Amino acid sequence: MGIITTAFVKQFGSNVEQLVQQKGSRIRGACRIESGITGEEAYFDQLGATAAVQKTTRNADTPLIKSDHQRRRVSMYDYEWADLIDKEDRLKMLIDPESSYATSAAWAMGRAIDDSLIASLSGTAYTGKAGGTAVPLGAGQKIVVGAAGLTIAKLIEAKEILDLADCDPDEPRYIAVSPKQISDLLATTEVTSADYNMVRALVQGKVNSYMGFEFIISNRLAVDGSNDRLCPVWVKSGLLLGIAADIKSEIDRRSDKSYATQVYLCMGIGSTRMEEDKIVEIACNE
Repeated sequence: MGIITTAFVKQFGSNVEQLVQQKGSRIRGACRIESGITGEEAYFDQLGATAAVQKTTRNADTPLIKSDHQRRRVSMYDYEWADLIDKEDRLKMLIDPESSYATSAAWAMGRAIDDSLIASLSGTAYTGKAGGTAVPLGAGQKIVVGAAGLTIAKLIEAKEILDLADCDPDEPRYIAVSPKQISDLLATTEVTSADYNMVRALVQGKVNSYMGFEFIISNRLAVDGSNDRLCPVWVKSGLLLGIAADIKSEIDRRSDKSYATQVYLCMGIGSTRMEEDKIVEIACNE
């Protein structure tokens, strides 16, 4: 418990200040959520598009259209967080640190949710009757780096890919970027004066959307082997968060730890990409 000594009264006053960090999940609200999942895995059945058949003769046989049934598998995982507040530490502090510890833990849980969702966007999904068929994100859904950062041209291409797949234009669309990609947009040579004004408003936080995409800034996005940032673009229903147990907190005294106070949080979640056609990955040079 050496870390808590940094909050002792004689050293740092009367408040426990949270250091800079992402405060919880930024992506949880940008996906489909399924709660109440039981078991280690869950399956979601899907129905593909079909085509109508033109009737050309009277009293013709009724056509039987075979529907394309598919399913996606979501594997569930448990997450935990705990820390102890020793009673001697409590006596040396002017405030009760429990709420600060619980807040810090909840933020950590939220970041774990984002990590799971980000990995699912471009990682391997599993389909088939038993969920044993691995499905990678196809090359047609990936926009190559082209020795450039995030550009208007790449956003236009991402929109085109989603539109060509007949993704519902009325459904929310998102893009996750690091701060560098926002700077890239301001510097891109394709920006017209109207675009520039919109991007400048985006940078200044006056708007959070551009070209039909709601921007989510995250410092947790992956890079590829060339150290290019991989920015996912998705339609809301294309990303699923399964919740077996939402974030739950317990604050108790531990008799086995000299009656120190334990702050404990746990959750059970899983995530998956639901449809490849609803996801685009943009590689951006940094």
